[in-house]
Amino acid sequence: MSQHEDGTHWQSEVIASAAYVRGERSHDVPIEDIKSHVCQDESLLWIGLRNPADDLLRRVADDLGIQPKARDEMLEPHRRPKIIDFGHCVLVVAVTVEIGSNRPMFGETQIVIGRGFLLTVRRGATSDYRALRARLESAPDLLRRGSDYIASELLDLLVDHYVAAAGQLEGVVESAEQKLLIRGAKDADIRKLYRQRRDLLRIHKVIAPLAEICRRLASMDMAVIDREARPYFAVVADRVLRVDELVSGLREALAFAFEASMMIAQTQQNDITRRLAAWAAILAVPTAVAGIYGMNFEFMPELKARWGYPATLAGIAAACGVLYWRFRKAGWL
Repeated sequence: MSQHEDGTHWQSEVIASAAYVRGERSHDVPIEDIKSHVCQDESLLWIGLRNPADDLLRRVADDLGIQPKARDEMLEPHRRPKIIDFGHCVLVVAVTVEIGSNRPMFGETQIVIGRGFLLTVRRGATSDYRALRARLESAPDLLRRGSDYIASELLDLLVDHYVAAAGQLEGVVESAEQKLLIRGAKDADIRKLYRQRRDLLRIHKVIAPLAEICRRLASMDMAVIDREARPYFAVVADRVLRVDELVSGLREALAFAFEASMMIAQTQQNDITRRLAAWAAILAVPTAVAGIYGMNFEFMPELKARWGYPATLAGIAAACGVLYWRFRKAGWL
């Protein structure tokens, strides 16, 4: 396959490939020519790939001088964040979180930090870095700091996406809380609540390790991470921890809402039980009297009396009225 055919074949997978000299954008670099632009003085090569095929990623890695072990690690899918220092480059894997139909969608972003180059590989994520690239290009002093500083900005942008996702889920959690507290927990609500708590737990698992990764970038001595760039990673680590605390708070809010709805349901059941018990006690009076006079004995009290029937009914009514008044006063009715 010719170089022209290669570029056409990979056009949708190569989002950006540009060379920067002293912080200024110099020119776009064709993907088949990146080998000749690596490690030039005062230059930076920034390449962005989206859902690349294995042959494209393998070729780009080889042209950038990435060792086979690091290249093979980049080809593997990842479900958890991780960091690997290969000496000549540092591979940072972060999991992206986006919200669709009130459910989290997870993707993967790989950031390869090297001397004179930065490679980003996105898989499954829909958000791009065009706004960040434009902002950095408008401030050459920032781009001049190197690939490690740009990596910190990329990680900070991922945290912005975490914050946006948590904000959307916060509305979902508040809606679930209102439903649970107003109408109680039904079977469908319990299943939905479990799914939401499970989603929040998955988000916690993919966000929390990123804080430790950023702290390692901020504290450990790595060849491609300048000492001046380390504080930026420490700031990102603090932001990750705050977002993780927010996600954990949403999980606790769902748990408290569920417990509150169960307590409300239990209280309602107790009220119904007391009402049924009160009416059963009231109805037991006429039932008992009717049962006694229905035994068909010949000699019964007041059986021949003229006012016996009205007196019996009046006694039953009085007893029922007293019981009703007492239960009403006790709050059972």
